[in-house]
Amino acid sequence: MSTFHGLEMAKQALFAQQSALYTTGHNISNANTEGYTRQRVNFETLPAYPAGSRNRPQIPGQIGQGVQAGTVERIRDSFLDLQFRAENSKNGYWQTMADSLYRMESLLNEPSNSGLANTMDKLWQSLQDLGVNPDSSATRSVVVQRGQAVADTFNYIRNNLEKMQSDTRKQIDVTIDDANSILRRINDLNEQIKRVEPHGLLPNDLYDERDMLIDKLSGIVNIKVERVKSAESSLDIAGGLAKITLVNDDGTTVDLVSPLDDPSYKQFYLDDTATDVNQIKIGVAGNYNENFVASSTNGSLSSLLKVYGNQEVSFANVQEDMNKLAREFVDEFNRVHTLGFDFNGDPGQAFFEFDSQGNMVVSSAIVDNPNLIAASDDANAKGNGKNALNLANVFENKLGGLDNTSIKDFFEGLIGRLGVAAQEANRMAANTEVLKSQVEVQRMSVSSVSLDEEMTNMIRFQHAYNAAARSMTAMDEILDKIINSMGIVGR
Repeated sequence: MSTFHGLEMAKQALFAQQSALYTTGHNISNANTEGYTRQRVNFETLPAYPAGSRNRPQIPGQIGQGVQAGTVERIRDSFLDLQFRAENSKNGYWQTMADSLYRMESLLNEPSNSGLANTMDKLWQSLQDLGVNPDSSATRSVVVQRGQAVADTFNYIRNNLEKMQSDTRKQIDVTIDDANSILRRINDLNEQIKRVEPHGLLPNDLYDERDMLIDKLSGIVNIKVERVKSAESSLDIAGGLAKITLVNDDGTTVDLVSPLDDPSYKQFYLDDTATDVNQIKIGVAGNYNENFVASSTNGSLSSLLKVYGNQEVSFANVQEDMNKLAREFVDEFNRVHTLGFDFNGDPGQAFFEFDSQGNMVVSSAIVDNPNLIAASDDANAKGNGKNALNLANVFENKLGGLDNTSIKDFFEGLIGRLGVAAQEANRMAANTEVLKSQVEVQRMSVSSVSLDEEMTNMIRFQHAYNAAARSMTAMDEILDKIINSMGIVGR
């Protein structure tokens, strides 16, 4: 044994405890840093002296050589990461769906005193009044005003549905850009990690940044993350490279998103060549043969595609239903109106029409002269209001263009479908949020920084450091006694 073995062992202990104190300070400093994972120093016992062998010096047993600071490891549970990303993907889908359907519900605003149903009811009531008082100019003016209110309500809904669909398309583009930006950053981090790990180092802060980006990506699309060793010389506990694969709901692979054998990365692309909104899809690297499955119930991107036009209750389909309802209503109302006679005994003309912008309006001639309303079914009977009652019955007539339902029933069915879809989306958004929060709490209980625990560790390492320093002082006194106080008897 070396004469200074005790000093060396005390020095190693000082360095090891000092490293642990540094790591504890790093944890405390990042207690509120988003995505940070607490770290710990793995202490390792140095090989004892002498090494175990048959020809070792004949001494009673092996003598320890102290401790050294090994790796600085993140405390993280990969299984909880897997669970969190799965729930985050589902929550991203349903939360986006709930928000979109809420906007649609707010626009249609049913039931309410200002919605389309109430506006049509007021037109129906004014036609009933006209049927009783066909000679009243005031009653005729009310019919014109209520008719224009119905037209304005149809136009408001149609125009805003178009705007919402356009906004959703822009949101799809922004979401794709976000996903591609995240992929670029993950690829850059993979490259940095690839340069560090082969030297036996653990770039923990790079791992944290990459995991946080993967968490965000999981909210956009459904992904599978695999760890691939960066080099043969990398440590076994190294995080390695993140291989990200786009998967369907059943876990089958769609396409490789972040290849490891290529320094580039594969982007998401929107298929702009589709003429039908129901055919719009997402491809990876422009490959639409293996395209993003819009029927997926994972990730906000899939939800945006579906609410844009790939499901029954979507901006595109609700807009189409509203346009069909408006056309059938106008055609039937005008048909009945032209069967009657106005106050002058002339045949009725079209009550509603569509302008060059596609907006529904009341005929300008009728607006200027309400006497042109064909309230009578007899040219020679001005006081006859039977055709006004027939116009009121338009709301109850079964129309072939509306699948043999009435205008009122068709609209109520549309509102019902929207309500059921919104209720389901809200329920699933709440459920997935609870599950995601539960997994997040479990993950944080493992990975997040506890200041109480770090303070305890700091005291523990500080005492160990002080003890190592005291051991060094004791060895110094022993050596001082041997060197300076022994062998001077008789001088």
